[in-house]
Amino acid sequence: MASCELSGKKTRAKNLVSHSNIKTKSRSFANIQSKKFFSNHLKKFFQFKVATQIVRQIDKWGSFDTFIMKQKDEVLSTKALKVKKQILKKTKRNKKEVVHEKKN
Repeated sequence: MASCELSGKKTRAKNLVSHSNIKTKSRSFANIQSKKFFSNHLKKFFQFKVATQIVRQIDKWGSFDTFIMKQKDEVLSTKALKVKKQILKKTKRNKKEVVHEKKN
């Protein structure tokens, strides 16, 4: 089953309970869609399988970069972790360049 690469959402098992208290097993699927996101720091597009709720959350937070930096590493897929590390390297490099410019 597909799962969200940025939040870890996946298919869940649940019980449908009738009026007579009969429990029937059921599954609820996460609404997973393939979506491209643009990273402002890396100037590249990345494609992920993401739940639609996460797409709305990224829009709310402003950018893909801020969302992925605030996510916990345990939740992210290996592909998303690689992107997060690339962003971290790029932002640290930019901060060092700015510090050197101020000193000169």
